[in-house]
Amino acid sequence: MMILGIVVFAFGLLVSIAWHELGHLSTAKLFGIRVPQYMVGFGPTIWSRKKGDTEYGIKAIPFGGYIRMIGMFPPGPDGRLEARSTSPWRGMIEDARSAAFEELRPGDETRLFYTRKPWKRVIVMFAGPFMNLILAVGLFLTVLMGFGIAQQTTTVSSVSQCVIAQSENRDTCKKSDPAAPAAAAGLKPGDKIVSFNGVKTDDWNKLSDLIRANPGKDVPIVVDRKGQDVTLHATIASNQVAKKDSSGQIVEGKYVNAGFLGFSAATGIVQQDFGQSLTWMGDRVGDAVDSIASLPAKIPGLWDAAFGDGKRAPDSPMGVVGAARVGGEIFTLDIPASQQLAMFVMLVAGFNLSLFLFNMLPLLPLDGGHIAGALWEALRRNVAKVLRRPDPGPFDVAKLMPVAYVVAGVFVCFTLLVLVADVVNPVKIT
Repeated sequence: MMILGIVVFAFGLLVSIAWHELGHLSTAKLFGIRVPQYMVGFGPTIWSRKKGDTEYGIKAIPFGGYIRMIGMFPPGPDGRLEARSTSPWRGMIEDARSAAFEELRPGDETRLFYTRKPWKRVIVMFAGPFMNLILAVGLFLTVLMGFGIAQQTTTVSSVSQCVIAQSENRDTCKKSDPAAPAAAAGLKPGDKIVSFNGVKTDDWNKLSDLIRANPGKDVPIVVDRKGQDVTLHATIASNQVAKKDSSGQIVEGKYVNAGFLGFSAATGIVQQDFGQSLTWMGDRVGDAVDSIASLPAKIPGLWDAAFGDGKRAPDSPMGVVGAARVGGEIFTLDIPASQQLAMFVMLVAGFNLSLFLFNMLPLLPLDGGHIAGALWEALRRNVAKVLRRPDPGPFDVAKLMPVAYVVAGVFVCFTLLVLVADVVNPVKIT
């Protein structure tokens, strides 16, 4: 089953890449840009077929993909496509400019990428990442609203017998510990809390917030016990409990004094409505942005996990190999097949969300770098128009290619580090 999970993830990866490149291809053709190649993967070509102006194909290494558009960069100041230089940096610029005009045919003068208005170029470059975002949202909604996700419910799993500060990290009662309000009130495992102090409780976060907000108060609690409503009365204790952030998530290592009832909530698979799904996805986008921003700080730990004796953190950066391994592990879990499928779809959705955010970074050679170049060109031209100055012409993104090579080199080094860590010290879910 492990191998099956890896193969299925590889297929999902290929579909995600093809979907991304389809966004670039469709909008480029919409705006009349000639696209000689649409390829999924890198390396030797396994299969290809030419239709119209475009060769469609699959390559051997499924770690990316590309489309090739004619005229990605404008000609040099002298109008020439090639002008060799002894400077290595200048050579990079000229090589990029020359490659942008490979396979130039008569009539292509009106089908070059750089000749399109900046807003059209923005759409072409944004369309790829946007396709990944659409796919991520669609997959997330399918799981959230169709399958549901594991979360705490208002059903009681177990009842504490005493009040223990959560910072003490123990579960054994001492004689000096006061009795827990839940036990004193007669709350039992299996009870479903229907209302708290007269307020209907239909989800755990709402119930948790109500309990925390009422220390020292005597409150009625209505529970559903084997189909019958039973009213209990409890005096909410004040206790040191884990701090929650604005989204309701526990802040590790932080504690606050708040109301305490004294029971553990059962975990169940709960379907989300559309509003809850949007909130959940918004939180995940925020988490993903934070994760990308914190990548440099995680490099030492990643290095230690790859080449030292450090433990691999659960939130450690993970590459395609690591994600494929996790995909394989999902298929070995002792859970219902429907939940295996839901977890797997979530993994592919998260991968697509990461593709969207990563590609939107305003750095060449990423899509975001080309978008930034087009926006800068639009700004320059509009400012020149307002000030009645000569049109500065297209912004020459090729001049940034030395920077792009440096960025690409950093990405390659980081990818190799993640690959080594994924092989020798992988993130595991079991």
